[in-house]
Amino acid sequence: MFSEHPKGLFVAFFANMGERFGFYTMIAIFNLFLQAKYGYNAAEAGQIYGIFLFFVYFLPLFGGIIADKVLGYGKTISIGLVVMFAGYFLLALPTTMNSGLILVLLSLGVISLGTGLFKGNLQALVGNMYDDPKYSSKRDVAFNIFYMGINIGAMFAPTAAEEIVNWILKTRNYFYDARIPALAHKFVDGELGNASEYLAIAQHQDPSVTLDSLAQFSESYVNTLSQSYHYGFGIACISLIASMLIFWGFRKYYKQADFSEKQKAASEEHKYQVIKLTPEQTKQRLIALGLIFSVAIFFWMSFHQNGLCMTFFARDYTVPSVDRPTNLLFDLFGLLPVFLSVVGLIFLLRKKSDVRTRIIGAAAFVGFAIIAYMRYQGYDDMNEFTPQKFQHFNPFFIVALTPIIVGLFHYLGRKGKEPSAPKKIGIGMIITSVGFLIMVFGSLSLLGYSPKEIGGVVAPENRLISVNWLIFTYFTLTVAELFISPMGISFVSKVSPPKYKGLMQGGWLAATALGNYLVSVIGWLWTKVPLWTLWAILVACCLLSALFIFSIMKKLEKATQ
Repeated sequence: MFSEHPKGLFVAFFANMGERFGFYTMIAIFNLFLQAKYGYNAAEAGQIYGIFLFFVYFLPLFGGIIADKVLGYGKTISIGLVVMFAGYFLLALPTTMNSGLILVLLSLGVISLGTGLFKGNLQALVGNMYDDPKYSSKRDVAFNIFYMGINIGAMFAPTAAEEIVNWILKTRNYFYDARIPALAHKFVDGELGNASEYLAIAQHQDPSVTLDSLAQFSESYVNTLSQSYHYGFGIACISLIASMLIFWGFRKYYKQADFSEKQKAASEEHKYQVIKLTPEQTKQRLIALGLIFSVAIFFWMSFHQNGLCMTFFARDYTVPSVDRPTNLLFDLFGLLPVFLSVVGLIFLLRKKSDVRTRIIGAAAFVGFAIIAYMRYQGYDDMNEFTPQKFQHFNPFFIVALTPIIVGLFHYLGRKGKEPSAPKKIGIGMIITSVGFLIMVFGSLSLLGYSPKEIGGVVAPENRLISVNWLIFTYFTLTVAELFISPMGISFVSKVSPPKYKGLMQGGWLAATALGNYLVSVIGWLWTKVPLWTLWAILVACCLLSALFIFSIMKKLEKATQ
C-alpha cells in the first residue's frame, strides 16, 4: 500500500499527523471544558462548538484563493502553521472559573484562520503530486494513506487529554467525576435546591468539605479541572512545532508539486504543464463538485456529533467504569500492542511473506502479545475512564481498517467492479445511517430519562447503559467515513479545474463547515426531544442524502471522465 508513491506524500502525512494530533486533543475536551468552566448547557456549548467548527472548515475557502492567486501552496501552509501555533498558545493560558471567555473566543478565531491557510492547501499539494501520470492511478490510495496520517494523530489525542486532566487533578488530590461541574455551578449560582447529595459527592474528593465550605470546594475543583483542560490545549503547541520542522525540513521531497497554475504559467520551466479547460468543461466540473459538497454537509453534521451529543451521551448515559477485558479497548497502550500482535500474526501466516518477513512477524506477534498481557495484568477488576476516551475509537478504527478497505477496493478494481468515488460516498451515507440506528436501539431503554426530563445531569446509576453501544456506533461510522472522506478529497483533487485546485479543496471543507455548524442544531435538540428521536433524525438525514447522490450518479460520473 505504501510503495510506489512520491516521498512528498509522507512529508504531508507526518506534517498533517502532528497538526491533527493537536487539533483533536483540543476537540476531545473542548465541550467538556466549556461546560465545566462556564456552566454552559448543551445548547450553549454546542453553539460555540458549532461556530468554531464552521470557521475552521469554512476559512480554507479563502485560504485556497490566497494560495491559488497569490502565495502558492507551500508559503500559505507555512503561514497557517505559525498562526495556528499562536491560537493554541492563547487558548492554553489558564484563567479562573467563569472568566477569560474573550481570550478563549479570540484564540478560537486565530486557530480557525490558521487552519484555513493550512488544511485545504495541504490537500491540494498532495493532489498536485498525483497529477504526474506516473502516479495518477494511485490517487485514491494516496488519499487513504494521507487520511490515515490524520487519524494516527487523532488516535493518541484523547489519551493525551485524559493523562493531562488526571495529572493536574491529582496535584490537588482530586480525581475526575463527571457529576461535579454541573452541580458546582448550580450550587454557586444558588440554583441547587437540596445540596446534601452534592455534599456527599464532594466529600468523596475531600472528606473535610462541609456545607459552609462547599462553595469554596466548587470553585477549587472547577478551577483545577479547567486548568487541566488549558494544559491539554497546550499540547497542540508542541505538536505544531513538530509539524513545522517536518514540513520545512523536508521541502525537497514536495517542491516539484508546490506550484499553483498561476505560478506554472509564470515559469519558463513549468508553463508547459498548465492545463486549460473549455468553459463548458469547467462548468460541468464545478456543478459536479457542488453536488458532492451538498451531500458532505449532512455527513459531517452527523459524524461530528462525536464531539458534542455523543460525548454528552458518553458522560451522562454510559457506565463510568468497565471490566478488565473491556478496559483493554479503552487503554490505548493496551489496545495498540494487541493490534500490532495481530499484524505480526498476519505477516507470519501470509502466503506471500518471505522467510525474513515471517521471522519479523513472529517476533512482533510474540513480543507485542507479551506487552499486552503485562498491561492487562495491571488492570483492576473495574476500571474508570473519562468520556473523551471514546473518541480514540474512531481514529484507531481508521488506522486498523484502512488497509482492509484499500485492499477491498483493490480487489474489486482487479475484477472491474470497484465503485466510482461518488458511489462510494453514497454507500458511505447508507452505512452512516446504520451507525445512528444502533444509537436509536441503544437509547430505547432510556425512555423517560432524556436530558430534558432529568435536567441535563448524569442519569441515575441504574439507568446507565453498556459502553458497547457507543463502541459499535464508532466502528460503523468509521467504515462510513472511509467510504466518504478520503474519497471525497480524492474526487475533488481529480475533478477540480486546475486553476481552482486550492479553492475547490476549500469548497470541500466549506461544505464540511456547514455540516459542522448544523452540529449545533442537533445539540440544541439534545434537551428538546427523546434520545432515540435525536438519533433517528440523523438516520433520516443520512438516508435522504444517500438517495440524492444515487439519483444524480450519472452526472457525477460523467464529470470524472
